[in-house]
Amino acid sequence: MIVVVPILRRRPVPLLTTVVAALAAAGCSFGPDQPETVVGEFAAALEAGDVQAAAELTTDPAAAATTIGDVFDGLGVDGSGTVRPDVNLAGTSDAGTFDLDVAWTFGEGQDWAYRTSGSAVDLDPQGWRIEWDPALLAPDLTADATLSYTTTTGPAPSVLDRRGQPILEQQVVTLVNLDATADPAAVAPLLATAAPTVTPPSLAADVAAAAGKPVTAVTLREADLAPIEAQLAALPGVSLVRQTRLLTVDRALASPVLSGLGELWQEGQDASAGWAVRLVSGDGTTRRVAGADGPPAPDLQTTFDLDLQTRAEAVLAPLQQPAVIVAIEPSTGAVRAVAQNAAADAEGPLALTGLYPPGSTFKTVTTSAALQAGAATPDMVVPCPGTANIEGRVIPNDDSFDLGSVPLHTAFAFSCNTTMGRLAVGLPATALTDAAAQFGLGVDYVTPGLVTVTGSVPEAQTPAERVESAIGQGRVTASPFGMALVAASIAHGSTPLPMLVEGRPAVADRAPGAAPEEVTAALRTMMRETVTGGTASVLRDIPELVGKTGTAEYGDGTGAHGWFVGSQEDLAFAVFVAGAGSSAPAVDVAGRLVRG
Repeated sequence: MIVVVPILRRRPVPLLTTVVAALAAAGCSFGPDQPETVVGEFAAALEAGDVQAAAELTTDPAAAATTIGDVFDGLGVDGSGTVRPDVNLAGTSDAGTFDLDVAWTFGEGQDWAYRTSGSAVDLDPQGWRIEWDPALLAPDLTADATLSYTTTTGPAPSVLDRRGQPILEQQVVTLVNLDATADPAAVAPLLATAAPTVTPPSLAADVAAAAGKPVTAVTLREADLAPIEAQLAALPGVSLVRQTRLLTVDRALASPVLSGLGELWQEGQDASAGWAVRLVSGDGTTRRVAGADGPPAPDLQTTFDLDLQTRAEAVLAPLQQPAVIVAIEPSTGAVRAVAQNAAADAEGPLALTGLYPPGSTFKTVTTSAALQAGAATPDMVVPCPGTANIEGRVIPNDDSFDLGSVPLHTAFAFSCNTTMGRLAVGLPATALTDAAAQFGLGVDYVTPGLVTVTGSVPEAQTPAERVESAIGQGRVTASPFGMALVAASIAHGSTPLPMLVEGRPAVADRAPGAAPEEVTAALRTMMRETVTGGTASVLRDIPELVGKTGTAEYGDGTGAHGWFVGSQEDLAFAVFVAGAGSSAPAVDVAGRLVRG
């Protein structure tokens, strides 16, 4: 009996299959130089992955070595001793013909078994040898053919927005490769029609840096290639190589979430993988001789709103400073848009993981903590002086405006630093930390397709620390994503679990619970007053909009970031403009986003 079970390094599976290789009865006994011996040694050499040893036991060692080596290479057999075929010789008959049952295992559920037949001949004085025939290794194998194992994938799925519009699709692209003989002066003008930054000097520098190896000058979509393909193909030293890639349907679309969606798409493709063993003929034609297709990968349905994303990118584009927008649906946690301008893109995924002092937008948290602690009510009259010395820290209002004594809701609407600093002094050390967590700030979320950080609100052990934290400075940090979640939590009354892919909400590292409904209701009223008559009154024409402005000092205090967080109906959002100097640019962006 002979067993051949190749086990591949890519998915080693220890498996032994016992089969019978029967030498046809001839009525004689066997010694060490009989056909049983050569068949067993041949099988053992295959088991060891020893191409040369197996070949030497045949009538044509050179041809056998070539074919066996090619088959082993094509099927992924490793002859190093780590992963080898398993062969078991269980018995023979007494003639020179035999059947060989072969079983290959390429992975779980990927088994290929078949039977071949062969002959052993006595080549005096060499002794018995396997009569070489490539078909001994696999049915229909010939001297000019080989076998190849590959994984397979079905039709590529699309990544869709909430309305079923495609965001990402697999598309054909072409790599324009140049070797050392290419003339940059001839190539650059053609490529510049699709890639304006390509110039003869830039191409020459790329070719020189490649030190004689081919270099990819640019990758073109089909629409960009078509007008110049014939001219490029005719140029010496230029080769065009086609590939498939997952690309945005709209080339102008850019968002930090796209990379995560691409990873999820690839996971779906990997899960849908099948396998195939192909018989590759000398003329290059192939025929599948074993394998199975995998299950089709479904389209990836996201919560993204492509129209809102496009609008968000458009309103950010004119800004020179890094600027971002994050929009979340309060009722479900669905992420509707994550947009950045070019300056932000150059610094990374600021919208999702950039941490900054939230400034006065954090007064939503401070006010919530004060209301829950019973330190204030919305209508309680509080002082709002232009400046105040609180615990040795001189706190000014913006431009030192002075409202005198006003209801808390008015101090909130006009963003009185002095009021908030004074309220925080008497709060417990954990009050701001706990109130922030009730709005998702400081909570970690694992969201399929998203890598996010919400922020950090450390416990404020001293009154001075609480003063700094109360106005969103000191050690308090937040990401735009984190502040959008704060706005969504206030709008909804509790923090929704973020979600980018339909049906796959985030998992939070903890569940702090919600602030009391009367507190979030009061905050919504104060945030509406901020829009109708406070620091965001330029947006008063927008129905039902609630919000909070924020200016946050950073560095040595000479610069400031601008914020606006708010919601309208079932859409909450945060706008962040780095180094804006005030909240005005963020407020302007919010207005153009919502009015659009």
